[in-house]
Order: sequence, then C-alpha cells, then structure tokens
Amino acid sequence: MAAERIRVVIAKPGLDGHDRGAKIVARALRDAGMEVVYTGLHQTPEQIVDTVVQEDADAVGLSVLSGAHMTLFRRLAELLRERDVDDVVVFGGGIIPDADLPELAQLGVARVFTPGASTEEIVGWVREHVGVSAEA
Repeated sequence: MAAERIRVVIAKPGLDGHDRGAKIVARALRDAGMEVVYTGLHQTPEQIVDTVVQEDADAVGLSVLSGAHMTLFRRLAELLRERDVDDVVVFGGGIIPDADLPELAQLGVARVFTPGASTEEIVGWVREHVGVSAEA
C-alpha cells in the first residue's frame, strides 16, 4: 500500500490582499507531491477551520502580512480545540516580529517562516514535521 500524501491547507486570513507568497508556497508544496488546498483571500478563521476539517488536512499554513497575526492564530487555535482537531500541524509565514514567536508557539504554532525563507526550506520542514501514517 502506497503512503498517503500529505494534505495541506494554505490560507490567507483577514483583510490582507497580498497573496503572492501564499501562492508560491502552495505551488512549491504541490510540486513536492503534497495535496494542497489554497483557500484564497480574505478568509475568516472559521472558514479556514471548516476547510481543514472538510479536507481532512494534516497541516494548515497561514500567511499573515497585516499585523493581525496574534488575533488570527489565537482564534484559529481556539476553533481547532473546539472542534477537537488536535492532529493538524499549524504553521505560518509573513511579517511576524521575533518577539511574538514565543507566544505563537504557546498557541500551538509549530513554525513561522519569515521573509527570506526558501521554498526548499518550507517543503523540507513540512515533510519532516507533518507525518502521515500509512497504516490507518
């Protein structure tokens, strides 16, 4: 039996309309053999969690450039807990100050990629940290 492909939701929450980075990451993950769902712009945390659940995703990556990352990641984490989704790896990227990284980690954000991160680095990290069991 072939191993199951990693399923990743890439989401662009809030009012930020800059999605070039999210699209580049989505394409890189797809080109690396992962199943990727890109939600498009202006998604609410509720919409993102609905997509994660509907798609049975292994991971969700948020791209936040608006400065609202603490609010958006906190709400996403709350909603995942409310829905008993505890097996999805949460990661993010964008303009996020280093000072906010410890609190994001406490919320359950496994990794934040800031500008300058290569697609190879992101793909490698997702492969390493998002395990998909073939025996299910």
